[in-house]
Amino acid sequence: MNTETLLFQQKQHLANLLEAIQRCVYFLDASDSGLGWPLTGCFLTQHKKDNDLFEALAAINERFAKLQDTLGSAMRHSLLLSGEQAESFIKVLALFEKFGVIGNIEEWQVARAARNLAAHDYETDYDAVAEHFNVLHELKASLLRTARQFMSYCESQLHVAPSSPDFAAEFARITG
Repeated sequence: MNTETLLFQQKQHLANLLEAIQRCVYFLDASDSGLGWPLTGCFLTQHKKDNDLFEALAAINERFAKLQDTLGSAMRHSLLLSGEQAESFIKVLALFEKFGVIGNIEEWQVARAARNLAAHDYETDYDAVAEHFNVLHELKASLLRTARQFMSYCESQLHVAPSSPDFAAEFARITG
């Protein structure tokens, strides 16, 4: 395998991750925009048997986590292409904070903690459930901003764009 083929494959992998980020943004926004915010414990208690509501909430959990995970994978991979060294993910975040892609490391860590709580907590207190989803809803803006800025970074610094334009218009509208 020659170096041009290897570089092409690495850029194609990043392009696929960028398309996945756009897709994650699209579906997270679709689930999130279908609900009335902020949620209350009273509302959730009154609708505790509403399968459509709780399917949408489950989708928000999953899609928020998937977007953050995909962004993290893409950030790590993009550093390989840019020649930057980062032994740990905290160093990856520090570089992207320096590049202006993320606002600050703590913002990313708060979003990570919130999504991890959802993955491990089986709360039956509807006030706590509402608070969790209200936090995810608030953190969504930061994650969307990071996705937009990361996309710009990849295009301007690495000359890599999403592998297809399928979600480009929606991504621009949602993150604009």
